[in-house]
Amino acid sequence: MNGTGVWHLPGPASDAGLTGRKIIVDTYGGYARVGGGAFSGKDPTKVDRSGAYAARFLAKNIVAHKLAEKAEVRLAYFIGAQKPIMQDVETFGTEKVSKKTIKDFMNKVLDTSVEGIIEGLNLRRPIYLQTSTYGHFGRPEFSWEKLAD
Repeated sequence: MNGTGVWHLPGPASDAGLTGRKIIVDTYGGYARVGGGAFSGKDPTKVDRSGAYAARFLAKNIVAHKLAEKAEVRLAYFIGAQKPIMQDVETFGTEKVSKKTIKDFMNKVLDTSVEGIIEGLNLRRPIYLQTSTYGHFGRPEFSWEKLAD
């Protein structure tokens, strides 16, 4: 099922189809689950990249705001969908408040639509060269590493 309808522009004109080879090293080094889509070479309209950054931002903020000791945020999209078809959080039994409170917090701090992520994390800036070394996460200069107010 193609959410965007009929493909009129096949090939690189519509999607570069990058596969990526450094998914684990670019993320959590095998500690956490990953969706399987590479980030590098993709613009922020591709949720392989922006969705992963959003999930990181949300999980980090859940822990920083002491809603849980551990958090893994899961977002699922399909091509053509602007909003996630699934948004969930796994706290591994470490939550300090109800899951509903955590989900309400997630919705408050970041709009997880594609455009909401791009705007909320300011992803249209020329920042991606910096992600080509030392990974995408754990570096304070990136907006997805910041804490929400």
